[in-house]
This record gives sequence, C-alpha cells and structure tokens, in this order.
Amino acid sequence: MTRNILCRGWLLLLPLAAAADPGGHPVTLWMAEGASNTVYLLGSVHLLRKEDHPLPSVIDAAYDDAETLFMELDMDDLDPLATQATINRLGMLDEDQSLRDVMGEDLYADALLAADALDIPLNMLAQTEPWYAAITVEQLALTRIGFNPLYGIEMHMMTKALQDGKAIQGFESVEQQLEFLDGLSLEAQRDLLMQTLAEGANIQDIMDRLIEAWRVGDIGYMEDNLLAEIANYPELYEAIVADRNRDWTNTIDKLLTDDEDYLVIVGALHLIGEDGVPQLLESRGYSVNQLREK
Repeated sequence: MTRNILCRGWLLLLPLAAAADPGGHPVTLWMAEGASNTVYLLGSVHLLRKEDHPLPSVIDAAYDDAETLFMELDMDDLDPLATQATINRLGMLDEDQSLRDVMGEDLYADALLAADALDIPLNMLAQTEPWYAAITVEQLALTRIGFNPLYGIEMHMMTKALQDGKAIQGFESVEQQLEFLDGLSLEAQRDLLMQTLAEGANIQDIMDRLIEAWRVGDIGYMEDNLLAEIANYPELYEAIVADRNRDWTNTIDKLLTDDEDYLVIVGALHLIGEDGVPQLLESRGYSVNQLREK
C-alpha cells in the first residue's frame, strides 16, 4: 500500500508538465508562524531513490533556519536491537497460528497468487501478522526499483543534523508506531495486505507519479487519490492518519510558543486534507502557508 510510504515512521500522482511552471511551483512544505518563532512542516517520503536528490532548495532553506528537527521518531536515538525485539513481539503470530490461518483459505489463496505474480515468496511470511506482511511486501517491492530509506527525507535530514549539531526530537516511539498497526482489527489488516499486493503490479508507475506530485506540492492530486483511497478504510484512516495528526498538532501548538524555530518532518499524508496538521493549526488561529520553490 504505497500510501504507507507517506504516512508511517514508515510512510504521495500527477502530470509531469506541472513542474514546468516558469514562476516556480509549490512544495510539500508549510510555514506556521508563532508569536516569536516559525515551525516548518515538511511532508516526507520515507524512501527515495538516489536520483530523487537534490531536494528542492526551499527545503534546505527551512532546514537552515531551524534550530531543532522534530520527526515521527527520534531518529538519532533508535536502538536497532530493541526495535527488532519490538517487531518480533508485535509482528509475529503465535507458534500455533499462521498467516494462512488468520487470512482464511480463500483470501490467502488470492494473496498467494498476487504475491507469486510479483515474485514475492509469501511463504517466508508464514508466521507474520497481516499488517507486518503488508509492510514487508511493500518494502521488497520498493527496494527492487531502487527505493531506499537511506535516501529518504528522514535519513537525509538526520545525517545533516548530526553533522551540524542540531537536535532531533520525536513525536512517537517505535513501539507506539507498531502498536497503531498491531491494534488494527483483523479485517483491516487483511485489507492492508491485499491492497499492498494489488498495488505491487504497477509499483513503478505509481511511485514515479507519486514522487513528482510530492516534489511539486500538488496537494489536490494527493487528496483526490491517495488520501481518498485510505479514507475508504475508516479504521485504518483514523488509527494511522487522523488520530496521530491531532496528537501531533497538540505538540506543535506548544512548539509555536517557543523562541526557537523548528522543522517538523512527518509523512506527507499527515499534512493534507481537512484532518491534516496545517488545517488543524489554522483552526486554532495560526497563520499557515504552503511554501514555493522559485
């Protein structure tokens, strides 16, 4: 489910001609103004390709202006061993269960056919919960066409921040993020896996258009396609998008009372639509403007 690349700490489709505007174009980046500081809101793509760099210069300018970075996760303090232990605890089924069992015979047969068409061995995920299988399938499909978290926005910005001595903070822990997915009903997890497999057949075209939409800040397109798609799954939308947006807005509200400037980096789907963070901040009286690349 490629929308995951825009909305998780794990997660963006438009005609290429839009980038040819000689007057510049919008970027998936907003500026919220506090009484004595600025908070920039950057919509992230968690995995990118080497050729997707350099990023628009207005993003670098926002980074330069900010003293502190705020991400979904505190990226520079992640413990790989603890993270893997959490994944194993939440993402693996009990020994007496299998993915086939929790999917049901008919749906599992459909999943197996779709995975075979993508040359993804679903049997290697036999002991995983459906949400974890969906994440793994998506990552395999993206890796095959050159996408890598090392080129993603978070890793790129974390590397710069470490070099420049800028602080990095996080909204959530790894355990919290995985619990959002693990807490989904079985039906919602099944939907997530089947949709991810269905998108795999056209992953190259989807991602090419996705990255272009993100780069030129085509918010209308993202709302009409990706946001509308995830909204078809209300449980998933509330747990992964809307509830987290409200929590993050409460934190950003406090940041806007500070004297320091911040660069907030979260999946792009969290910044669009009526439940997006920019809209929620505007509803609280803040001035929020989408920035442009000249």
